[in-house]
Amino acid sequence: MTDSTAETASSFAVYGTDQGGPFVLVSDHAGRAVPPALGDLGVSAEERARHIGWDIGIDGVGRQLAALLPAVLIEQVYSRLVIDCNRAPGHPTSIVSVSDGTAVPANAGLTPEQIADRHETILHPYHGRITQELDARLKAGRPTAVVALHSFTPEMRGFKRPWHAGILHNHDSRLAHIMLDLLRQDGLTVGDNEPYALTDTSDYTIPLHGEKRQLPHLEIEIRQDLIADEAGQKDWAERLARLLPEAWAQFCKVYGASQITEALTAQDNQQSAPASAKQAGQASR
Repeated sequence: MTDSTAETASSFAVYGTDQGGPFVLVSDHAGRAVPPALGDLGVSAEERARHIGWDIGIDGVGRQLAALLPAVLIEQVYSRLVIDCNRAPGHPTSIVSVSDGTAVPANAGLTPEQIADRHETILHPYHGRITQELDARLKAGRPTAVVALHSFTPEMRGFKRPWHAGILHNHDSRLAHIMLDLLRQDGLTVGDNEPYALTDTSDYTIPLHGEKRQLPHLEIEIRQDLIADEAGQKDWAERLARLLPEAWAQFCKVYGASQITEALTAQDNQQSAPASAKQAGQASR
């Protein structure tokens, strides 16, 4: 559990402080950087600044939200055009050669070794840092909720998206449905698995760190024109800082924080089990 206000590494940055709250914030597409060895990817600065290169505005929202809650925010620093850290290794859109009509020449014809290098230097360290944060909380037996922050373009393929925000969920919709209702009560038009649906294969971060660990979680998408400037980012950070604790309080009232702690303890016991016991269990599956 980090206490630093700005921990940085080659492929991620950590903002905020852990002061005992339940939330761990993650932001897969906040970054815009490109490794020097890749130049500009063959894509103009103007194109890289579009939604294809990053989740516009989510960096400002996430950092302010981390300060307001307070909570730890783990943020990916590289452009999603380098590698999409919300895609599993080998996913067809993990490293794209074309994105929303824009060619990415540096991603064409990559060798297995070049792909593996991006996994090892960007994807895995980022998710490893999230794992480190969650493992520390698991060891301490602390109730934890994973909140993934994203933004979406207002228009895609000629369709003007009407939602102010979207809440994405899949196998465990409990916290997501509570947050969905709270946002709608706030007077917003909010999509339920819109403009995207969270599935076993569409995303990587929530399935890996939320669903696999059986931790409460949700994925929030905010329309980019609403957070394109500092005022909009501040407004949304304040809104989420107000509603996320309310959503958590309702979640604990309905489902009980003790159940979450018990699940964490069970995970810790399983991880601490002798290797032979684990292997025997796997063989019986």
